[in-house]
Amino acid sequence: MAQSVGIKDVARAAGVSVGTVSNVINRPDTVATETRARVLSAIDRLGYVRSESARQLRAGRSRIMGLLVLDMGNPFFVDVARGAERAAREAGLGVMVCNSAQNPGEEAEYLSLFAEQRVRGVLLTPADATGRNIESFRRHGIPFVLVDRVAEGTTECSVSVDDVAGGALAVRHLVDAGHRSLAYVSGPPGLNQVRDRRTGALNALAEAGLGPECLRELPTERLDVAAGRDAGARLLGLADRPTAVFCANDLLALGVLQAMYAAGVKVPDDLAIVGYDDIEFAAAAAVPLTSVRQPAVTMGALAAELLLEETEAEAEGASRGHEHRRVVLQPELVVRRSSLSAR
Repeated sequence: MAQSVGIKDVARAAGVSVGTVSNVINRPDTVATETRARVLSAIDRLGYVRSESARQLRAGRSRIMGLLVLDMGNPFFVDVARGAERAAREAGLGVMVCNSAQNPGEEAEYLSLFAEQRVRGVLLTPADATGRNIESFRRHGIPFVLVDRVAEGTTECSVSVDDVAGGALAVRHLVDAGHRSLAYVSGPPGLNQVRDRRTGALNALAEAGLGPECLRELPTERLDVAAGRDAGARLLGLADRPTAVFCANDLLALGVLQAMYAAGVKVPDDLAIVGYDDIEFAAAAAVPLTSVRQPAVTMGALAAELLLEETEAEAEGASRGHEHRRVVLQPELVVRRSSLSAR
């Protein structure tokens, strides 16, 4: 195996000090033209490539931003990553994307990896409802911004969507269509987003003079299509089946739609369905899916910009400072055929 060429080899070949080679690479205007040409010739001849990771460790300034999401199988988080990557690239940074798979243990491992790699900062959608992983990570002094989550009980920046308003939009739409018996396919109850969307749904029922008994909750362990199919099977087994279902995300809604299709239940005539996120597949479903749209790309970009602001403020010292902010975006209801049936 060929031995890698180091900065000492370049210095020896050019007949200069290691410091001079470093200056040619990092501060070329400080080196005489003839000397600079000799060093660059040696670099070209030897095929020297500087170790960017080593340089970053010495400087304490990584060019990598970490992004840890709940589920990269969900197109919503792919869009969040697209927005974050776009903002990071404009700042000359890269993004290391990791997937906790909604598992607090895996989340803790990835946060430890980010600390070991001394990333510039982290964008995080927490999987651990207890907050212990965040508390542990905070000790490393690496800035982070919460994504798709309000920074409750923390001082960090966050970018989220008003999920209470989103849940209300979904259920208000179904109530206005005449539905009085609804189900909420909710996902893991430990997630704030799931709880907030339920709160919004109950608020919409209360506005219409309906009690919480009109909303039957069907929790699932995960927020994916398979969990939606399982919830759909449970719906089919109910003697007094609701006429409409609101799902905590579009993947669950697509799973419910698959279960209804397989059982010969007509959507929306027999069962109206509303999802959440408005992923690309929502409009392309066999029955186009009504969904509460989250501006996922914008969310990722704003979170990255907040993180960049904070890291730049730290680099320039306390004179500039950084004010932590909570950015809350508004959702939008996108109505399609899956819910267009009058009762």
